[in-house]
Amino acid sequence: MASEKVLAYLDKHRQNHVEQLCDFLRIPSISSQSDHNEDTKRAAAFVADELKALDLQVEVIDMGGHPLVYAQTEIRPERKTLLFYGHYDVQPVDPLELWDNPPFDPIIKDGIIYARGSSDDKGQVYTHIKALEAYVREGVELPVNVKFIIEGEEEAGGESIYKFTEENPAKLACDAVVVSDTTLYNETTPGICYSLKGLAYMEITVKGPAMDLHSGSYGGTVQNPGNALAKIISHLMDDEGRCKVPGFYDDVLELDQEERDGFAELGYTDEILCDETGAPAAFGEAGFTTLERMWARPTCDVNGITCGYGGEGAKTVLPAIGKAKVSMRLVPNQAPEKIAEAFAAYVKEIAPAGVEVTVTNHHNAAPVLVHRKSDMMQAGMAALEQGFGAKPVFIREGGSIPIVGTFQDCLKSPVLLLGYGLNTDNIHSPNEKFHLDNFWRGIRTSAILMVEAAK
Repeated sequence: MASEKVLAYLDKHRQNHVEQLCDFLRIPSISSQSDHNEDTKRAAAFVADELKALDLQVEVIDMGGHPLVYAQTEIRPERKTLLFYGHYDVQPVDPLELWDNPPFDPIIKDGIIYARGSSDDKGQVYTHIKALEAYVREGVELPVNVKFIIEGEEEAGGESIYKFTEENPAKLACDAVVVSDTTLYNETTPGICYSLKGLAYMEITVKGPAMDLHSGSYGGTVQNPGNALAKIISHLMDDEGRCKVPGFYDDVLELDQEERDGFAELGYTDEILCDETGAPAAFGEAGFTTLERMWARPTCDVNGITCGYGGEGAKTVLPAIGKAKVSMRLVPNQAPEKIAEAFAAYVKEIAPAGVEVTVTNHHNAAPVLVHRKSDMMQAGMAALEQGFGAKPVFIREGGSIPIVGTFQDCLKSPVLLLGYGLNTDNIHSPNEKFHLDNFWRGIRTSAILMVEAAK
């Protein structure tokens, strides 16, 4: 348990921390939109100023994109070292009309703060800064060395953090990397994530005639790219939810019985899924439970289709081009590059004659698996239980955090995925939110983690 002085400070300053978080959330640091470049710089400066005020050595680093903020306490070799990672950039806010309140004007209702970035990831990364603040302000000696690396390109797929990590493993050297960009299991049960899915993000382009044609004059005379694209998409999955790309499942790491039993004990049902998503029924790969499919089975999903005329009313055209974006979420032991190559070859093989087909690989991310029984993982579990007052469970995550794989490869350190948000926080959507109880408990957990890690 952390010092009573530290925990008392956190209790006393809860409201101050919320007000300061609101200041952070008011900065519209949308990294993917160039007209917000000055805002991303302001957000980086906000983080840097906070850490400087806690007497850390701080560097704002330009790697050619949005700034990285690096900071560290005095490094004493006899102590363990924790590296806290997070991002200050946020997703775009569109569609703006679906927000109940302006996305960068934080509002609190019923103990929940609503604003873009509240859960992903400003609110979560801020928990670590405020935990450190309690030690510094109360003059309590830190039980560990602390480093921060906070980036501004996570939501835009930028390369700065990857390049910096690959070039500076000694600077970022640590006994564990702490990442809070995931979620609790549910409203009452904390969870520690030990696996993330990887990603191969593809785009299929089908070209036919040189321009859109009149469907009456030319229909039935040339291959329709829309029809061809539909045929390709219809052959990606079979009726039992399995991807038909050859070799897709060859390297999949199967769940062990302990994992399957642990998932079953969580009691996640198809009814819960339908309630969360609004879907009329569950669907997926046969032979697996919904939670197993969500967390531990690879998927292949069409993310968007563009073809022909989609506006109001009718326009009788035979489109010249059709496009589909497809994401494949991958599980441990699957190689994104290998899957992407197999996907591209398969799509070209099943494409009908009369069209030109190209397949573009936009983005890859390796899947991540963290050893569940490591000392640092046990420290994380102990901190969560004390911070949230409930026994945590091991969970997986269907999403991807590509930098985690880079941390593992370059730093050779375990990664603790300590998330304090909820799956229902509307991240990347209108009305993003963060429960203040989870914000405060997250700060408490981070403060306790420093003690547990020192053991």
